[in-house]
Amino acid sequence: MRAIQTDIENKLAEREPRVEVLLAEVVGGKLVRLFIDHPDGVTLDLCEQVTKALPEVRERYGLEVSSPGPERPLSKPDHFRRYVGRRACGRARGEHDGHKTFTGELLNATDDGVTVAADTGVVSIAYADIHRSNLVGD
Repeated sequence: MRAIQTDIENKLAEREPRVEVLLAEVVGGKLVRLFIDHPDGVTLDLCEQVTKALPEVRERYGLEVSSPGPERPLSKPDHFRRYVGRRACGRARGEHDGHKTFTGELLNATDDGVTVAADTGVVSIAYADIHRSNLVGD
């Protein structure tokens, strides 16, 4: 997990404990893109609250806070477990069975990695080897 995501998760755990950080990424060295979720849904007001709750981040970066949408990012084992049976796509850090990308049904998600029934066959990938992953709209 990226250091910026861990830092944001720790700050929000104190300030907005019901907000779940799905993904925090630095884009172009100047912007932090933050995808959040909440048991009651994500509203514009919630995005504004989260923005205000992170002044340390705003001092260093521009901050973009949004809901995950239907193609929500998958960045933690719990995210993958929650969506076993759904289609996802991802990009690996290196090649797996000759491919850097995968798209298919999530078959299994353990503490260490995920198994996907990709178009090219069943692939198991360790979380550490996944660069980016998200659900694919139905």
